Amino acid sequence: MPVDLHALYPRLIHLMLDTVFVVDRDNQIVFVSDACEALLGYQASELVGTPITDYMHPDDLAATRASIVRVMNGQPHYDFRNRYIRKDGGVVHILWAAGWSDEAQARIGVARDITAQYHAEEELRFLAHHDPLTRLANRAMFHQRLDTALAAARRHNHALALLFLDINDFKQINDNYGHSVGDQVLCTLARRLESCIGAAGTVARMGGDEFTVLLPDCPSPDAIATQVQHILAVMAEPLDAEFSGIDAPTCSIGVARFPEDGSDADTLLRHADGHMYRVKKQRAVAG
Repeated sequence: MPVDLHALYPRLIHLMLDTVFVVDRDNQIVFVSDACEALLGYQASELVGTPITDYMHPDDLAATRASIVRVMNGQPHYDFRNRYIRKDGGVVHILWAAGWSDEAQARIGVARDITAQYHAEEELRFLAHHDPLTRLANRAMFHQRLDTALAAARRHNHALALLFLDINDFKQINDNYGHSVGDQVLCTLARRLESCIGAAGTVARMGGDEFTVLLPDCPSPDAIATQVQHILAVMAEPLDAEFSGIDAPTCSIGVARFPEDGSDADTLLRHADGHMYRVKKQRAVAG
């Protein structure tokens, strides 16, 4: 006995993991498959008869309306992305395949939840320019920001400062308490360092326990010195109780100023790095 495929179609549609929408000329939802409850949190009965635009993220309305016009003009759209607001208020990222049916005088769309994929892509983009442990800018981003700041400083004839910072005796924390605790301490210090720098500055982790700070518009050597003393004081504050037994960290900071200490990124970095090691050596001799 042959299989009646037409009788199976409704069941097949409701078994799909992706959600099927049918929307009329007036943007009213006339059909939605059962998968919509997992996608948007609404049952089909709650959606049918309501405008589909009611559920779209407001920031995506203009682009979505343009896609709707395209589809209604007979141009299928197989790779359109937008966001919808779930019943619980959450945001879901959706990939659409949509086309117009002359017979039904309606749009037919298949919606796939790509929220997890979107966040994974965002994380990859973030990690291209940020340190995965501390979430600070990484070496590549710091060099980009420094090159941009230097170009602006040359154009406008103003100074900038570069700080090179190293945590003193950090190896002892790793040796005595383990690298996991050491990583937590680094993250704590990264947040402290960020708190010292304004929005115009950039804080980066260069590797290990070494950090750099870019101050793109530093008015005077006195202002730089004040900023350095502020960083030293904040970084040396006692750690939280979860780090019981670990002494308050200290750091050594080297400074380079454009244009006095160099006219290019490499020279400034070498100068700040060298200055930092001289500060560290003086501390060891004094201790």
